[in-house]
Amino acid sequence: MTDPLELEGWKFDNSYAQLPAALFTAARPVPVRQPGIVLLNRSLAAEIGLEADLLSGERGSAIFSGNAIPPGAEPIAQAYAGHQFGHFTNLGDGRAILLGEQITPGGQRVDIQLKGAGATAYSRRGDGRAALGPMLREFLISEAMHALGIPTTRSLAVVTTGERVRRETPLDGAILTRVAASHIRVGTFQYAAAVDDPSLVQALFDHAIKRHEPQLTGADDAVLRFLDAVMERQAALVARWMLVGFVHGVMNTDNMAISGESIDYGPCAFIDIYDPAMVFSSIDQQSRYAYGNQPTIAHWNLARLAESLLPLVPGTAEDAIEQFQGLVATFPERFQRHHLAGLKNKLGLFSVESGDADLAQGLLDWMLATRSDFTETFTELSLTAAAEPSSALPAGSDPQFDQWLSAWKARLGRQPQGALEVAGLMRQSNPVVIPRNHQVESALLAAQQGDLSRVHRLLEVLSTPFATTAANEPFRAGPPAGCGRYRTFCGT
Repeated sequence: MTDPLELEGWKFDNSYAQLPAALFTAARPVPVRQPGIVLLNRSLAAEIGLEADLLSGERGSAIFSGNAIPPGAEPIAQAYAGHQFGHFTNLGDGRAILLGEQITPGGQRVDIQLKGAGATAYSRRGDGRAALGPMLREFLISEAMHALGIPTTRSLAVVTTGERVRRETPLDGAILTRVAASHIRVGTFQYAAAVDDPSLVQALFDHAIKRHEPQLTGADDAVLRFLDAVMERQAALVARWMLVGFVHGVMNTDNMAISGESIDYGPCAFIDIYDPAMVFSSIDQQSRYAYGNQPTIAHWNLARLAESLLPLVPGTAEDAIEQFQGLVATFPERFQRHHLAGLKNKLGLFSVESGDADLAQGLLDWMLATRSDFTETFTELSLTAAAEPSSALPAGSDPQFDQWLSAWKARLGRQPQGALEVAGLMRQSNPVVIPRNHQVESALLAAQQGDLSRVHRLLEVLSTPFATTAANEPFRAGPPAGCGRYRTFCGT
């Protein structure tokens, strides 16, 4: 007779738990009083091989709260370090526990992690818990990012705990179940390097390439090619963030995954008005992680990864540093290449001309000068390209914009693609809806008062961000007048 537990679909193979013990600590989730599922990502559950129907009741509540451990799991808390706002600190999973690595029906290996599962060896006097609002925020934003086509960790479930967590005020406790290609961070390599044991860095590196770059196994130049691959993924990722107006908010090195997935949605937000200096995080007093600074910070973080990998490069330290410096120096060009390609898609440009970067920058400059909404501007341009009526763009009343518009239309006229093809590319590249900050906050406030209907509706709308529908019409516009400055918080 089949074991009922096998029907749930768990298939763990926990390779990280076989690494040297310095990289993790065995950890058990701290039981909670009264767990209850408030969100379950059924499509993601099916994708990774789990039976959502069997996990939607008490059994799922027990597993996703940590009160029960699924068969085959080996719970651990991972050690890592991080440059937090530029200052190096030894950290680790202070409120997260990795249950293990699920093997999906397609043979993919993904981490299953509980966030808010209680204190670990790395909690540094923290309670290891999480509040409902931030966990719902991560579920909303990560799933929105996935729908936008941006590599990201995913959210499988949110459960309430039946307990309160103490922050500035007591809040309802919750636990998020996160799915990731891995939780190996730049800060994981920094931690291994700080131990001053090259064998530890080597063990982590061997694990990382087996998991993310298996074609490099045994290659003489594996270290440089690994760094090259991580840099390319990060250049593409940050460019994609910028192209939808996303601000991560806390780009510490412990929040940069080598997989190229967006990770750790704390004080994140989306810009409404275009402004490279936009900062939302309440703790970013120096604007280190402002919207426009994100490429520079990614470059800085990758330099820290290169430093951590230096012990693995054969030859003299001077030769290794020279090779790494040359490679890391290519990051700005990589980012610009990805960003310009994305901007060209947003503008409907198929061909290549030398003035394309200036054309795109001209629109951004106009948006900055006029405090225009980033998302709405590109949406209205899509309508213009399709020769549909548009009332939001100031054609005929703004000389700067009129000059730019004429240049753009002339540029479109010099490529063979017609209006339908141009409009099609633009519609695929310009979301109609994003997680508008005021909409997210409204949904989270209602949820914390016991009404999850707004969260469910927002999730549904954000699942098809490029479609213009009657259902998403109320979610397209920017914040109403008088909203004031939007601020976000880490939730820890």
